[in-house]
Amino acid sequence: MERKFTIGSRGSDLALWQTGFTKNLLEKHFPQAAFDVRIIKTKGDAVLDTALSKIGDKGLFTKEIEHALIAEEIDLAVHSLKDLPTTQPAGLKIGAVSKRETPNDIFISKNYSSIADLPKNAKVATGSLRRKSQLLVFRPDLEIVEIRGNVPTRIERFLASDLDGMILAYAGVHRLGLDKYITQIIPTEILLPAVGQGVMAVEIREDDAEIAAMLETLDDADTNVCITAERAFLRRLEGGCQVPIGANAFLENGEIVLRGFVGSLDGKQVIRDSISGAKDSAEDLGIRLAEKCLDAGALEILGGARNAVADATGEVLF
Repeated sequence: MERKFTIGSRGSDLALWQTGFTKNLLEKHFPQAAFDVRIIKTKGDAVLDTALSKIGDKGLFTKEIEHALIAEEIDLAVHSLKDLPTTQPAGLKIGAVSKRETPNDIFISKNYSSIADLPKNAKVATGSLRRKSQLLVFRPDLEIVEIRGNVPTRIERFLASDLDGMILAYAGVHRLGLDKYITQIIPTEILLPAVGQGVMAVEIREDDAEIAAMLETLDDADTNVCITAERAFLRRLEGGCQVPIGANAFLENGEIVLRGFVGSLDGKQVIRDSISGAKDSAEDLGIRLAEKCLDAGALEILGGARNAVADATGEVLF
């Protein structure tokens, strides 16, 4: 007998692309099963006139979907991994992660070929504190403008504006077929990505052995190792997706290389460090790199960043 499964997803173009991609893979591997999609609106989708950093930190784009999963209203959920808090709610777990897309951020501009090419005091749009901090390290003169909305909406609004540039994640732009707007793929030496950026994650109930077994066919082992290190780094720093923390892990000569960043919102206080080690020590590597950053003053820097966010108006300027 055919079993039906319901996949939970946000309603943005990117979320539906990612959910559709996962659904197609599952249908290919399990033609005897049926999969449908239920769109669930999250807090981050509902509040669009306030900076993300002012409306909360953890689970802005996942909490309502996770509630539906716990309540057994859906059977699995597809997320951008960077949106998932580093600790799952009781009873839930990550069942699979996709092969990682290029994790870098990208620069979009109508007139300038790169961030370095921008004129003095240029205006650049981003909704990310992580990007803001690192941009101001590289170009302290820039004016950073807050922006919200899904990927196509942000691109459309930028093209109609007088702003000089905008920063987005490569993965989202590429998955939606919008590569023609990419001016520069930004080196990670300038912008380290968000933890888990470029990775899709499928979240399930811990006690659902059937779906867990099915998802083994979708899980990418190398990506899983790398994001384990990144998420351990973020977890130890007690950071969420709305703090100026970046990390990128990759495999080199059979070992994990993990690079991390912690910075103040104005880019004047910065910690960059790295660590490497065996693939079976991913969690430990993330914790050890976080400890190195904490020893260098990360707690004070992050505390200052949180205080600055609390004092800000939270107005979306563009």
